[in-house]
Amino acid sequence: MIDKDFTALFHVLSSEQQILQRTDQKAFTILSILGVFMVFFMIHFTKMEFNWFIFIMTIIYFLSALMTIIQLVLVIVPRVRKDKFNTKKRPENPTFFAGIAKFSTPESYAAHLQKISGDPDKVYQLFATQVFSLGKINQYKNIALKRSILFFVSAITSELIIIMSLAWTIAMGWLKPVTDIAF
Repeated sequence: MIDKDFTALFHVLSSEQQILQRTDQKAFTILSILGVFMVFFMIHFTKMEFNWFIFIMTIIYFLSALMTIIQLVLVIVPRVRKDKFNTKKRPENPTFFAGIAKFSTPESYAAHLQKISGDPDKVYQLFATQVFSLGKINQYKNIALKRSILFFVSAITSELIIIMSLAWTIAMGWLKPVTDIAF
């Protein structure tokens, strides 16, 4: 029975770790794409003839790009608060990096790990706590990733509207009114 419980727990743990890695990869990819778009925009920024429409769209672009960057940073380095599960103090989780870092020496870590490993219920509780923590981190990261995608779409859309507006302005200078055309 214990092996079956641990197998399911390790499967969930593995799945949560894979989701964590994929979320980070998506965040870095979006950040890279945004950087490329921003470089191209900044190169042509000084060449633009501003009017009120382009000015407003540029403000929207920069605010959206800034919010995208902020949300992506929250994906890459999540700010997750520690939940209080109950009132009694829980021992540090030696299977999670924060719990490992609390030990001052490798010997004290090994002694604590050996003490806990003798009780299957404690081991199961430790891994269940780790799975739960990873699930909370994944939830936070996915919310921030969804927000960053919305801001990214807003930034790219405003950049494309600026480009289309500039193209329309240039094209209007080349096009002659229909009344000027001789038949």
